[in-house]
Amino acid sequence: MLWKCVKPPAAKRFFPLPNEIFSLGLSPGALAVYSYLLYCEDRKTYQCYPSYTSIGKSVNMSANTVRKYAAELEERGLVVTEPTSVMTKDGRKRNGSLRYTILPIRNAVDLHNQRQLRQLEETTERMRVGKKLEAIKEHPA
Repeated sequence: MLWKCVKPPAAKRFFPLPNEIFSLGLSPGALAVYSYLLYCEDRKTYQCYPSYTSIGKSVNMSANTVRKYAAELEERGLVVTEPTSVMTKDGRKRNGSLRYTILPIRNAVDLHNQRQLRQLEETTERMRVGKKLEAIKEHPA
């Protein structure tokens, strides 16, 4: 069974793109892939099953490029991916498309802010240590 992005009824042919997405510093490719996943998602389960190839055709990227951007989205806390399997007509089990679960944007924003804070703390500590080393060099004991 192939999973495809099913077009919604005419009255629902839109999807919300959270404003916060632009504060996360995503690459343009990751933003395109994320937008497509939101377009495909089932709004009740927050899941969708498009293949790398079908995403790539929709956003004009190769499957390998889509794979890279999907990994970026997962690393940023925007989606979780899980492998699926399908049964062929002759009863053999095959790998299916990934199941994408779209996570709440608030989680990704919180993760982004935590990373920025950690980076700021590390920079501050490096500066503090650098000043101490300079002081030691200027006034050796």
